[in-house]
Amino acid sequence: MGFDVIVVGAGLWGSACARHLSAMGARVALVGPAEPQDAAAHNGVFASHYDEARITRRLDNSRDWALFADAAMRRYAEIETLGGQKFFHKVGALMAGPETGVGSDYMRDTAAVAQAASIAHDPLRGAALQERFPFFDFPDGILGLFEKEGGWINPRAHVAAEIGAGVANGVTLVRDEVVEVEDIGNGVTVRCAGGETLQADKVVVAGGAFSKAPGLLPDPVPLQVYARTIAFVEIDAAEAERLKDMPSVVYFFPDGAGDCYILPPVLYPDGKTYLKIGGDPTDVELGTVSEMKDWFRGDGDPKAADYMAEQLFKLMPNLASQGVSHNSCVTSFTPRSTPLIYGQSERVYAVTGGNGAGAKCADEIGRLGAMKVLGKPLPENRYQTDFLP
Repeated sequence: MGFDVIVVGAGLWGSACARHLSAMGARVALVGPAEPQDAAAHNGVFASHYDEARITRRLDNSRDWALFADAAMRRYAEIETLGGQKFFHKVGALMAGPETGVGSDYMRDTAAVAQAASIAHDPLRGAALQERFPFFDFPDGILGLFEKEGGWINPRAHVAAEIGAGVANGVTLVRDEVVEVEDIGNGVTVRCAGGETLQADKVVVAGGAFSKAPGLLPDPVPLQVYARTIAFVEIDAAEAERLKDMPSVVYFFPDGAGDCYILPPVLYPDGKTYLKIGGDPTDVELGTVSEMKDWFRGDGDPKAADYMAEQLFKLMPNLASQGVSHNSCVTSFTPRSTPLIYGQSERVYAVTGGNGAGAKCADEIGRLGAMKVLGKPLPENRYQTDFLP
């Protein structure tokens, strides 16, 4: 069977792109393996959505990323209904950092974007910030910007909802890894690791960091991929109840030394409840697909996890921890810190480059990718980027 479009990569962006392509009337195949059951023994590709929680918020120091998030978040309820999966948890999202001095640029820029884009939020300082969120111990001089419509999403469930909605609308799901994409002039041929060959008029490569894999795109996609460690602080049921009103948090340290993000209590598949924290103190670039696979097979850097847990305990000194564990992930950055949505030929398109902000915006990036590959004009005067490298 021939398709109009094959989407390579069944993660957050690829599944969203496939859903929107099918809604626009295209015959679509979505190709990508399921999450490996044993990461340590897995030899294939990985994806960064293998987790239970990602922050979602409109507040951002970039106008475009704020608008990407706004567009995607407006469709969350629709996607949940169409896909039969709940993935959005509206607990609010707090951006916090120094209002003046070293490290204040991000907060100032975020406040300016919020005002320009009419993003509803509450500015909180001093006693008002402490009263609103008593489980945090922010130092003096911290500004909090609280978006009550934000919160967190379950990325696994988000992908399942996008795929479910797409399949219900005619998307063909192929659970395999693509090893080669060939532009044959009058179409494209996609070859899978399991031996299956698919043909279509066009192909979208939306493989996240693994879009860099040889054989997928005619030109190397300009991504810098960094190893990331995630720390998990386990808490018991009583502590989870105490923190039931905790929002998602992005916190910029007042000395300008860095930042971290914190997820509120989330129940994981192992039956335990964790606070998740990220924010590696150093960047370690992964230059090859082999290096990326090796990183995903491990559980991150224990020293980075200890550092992040230390930051959490400083911010939440009364936190009753049951222990700290850690795991691995990656982030992919583009030359201009904007997503890439472009054709490398008339038939082969790249949709990649989350820049550490891609999960919450997935449905909008997928929609824009679908529009691009079908030759539809992207929204005029809404986004400032041209989506090129």
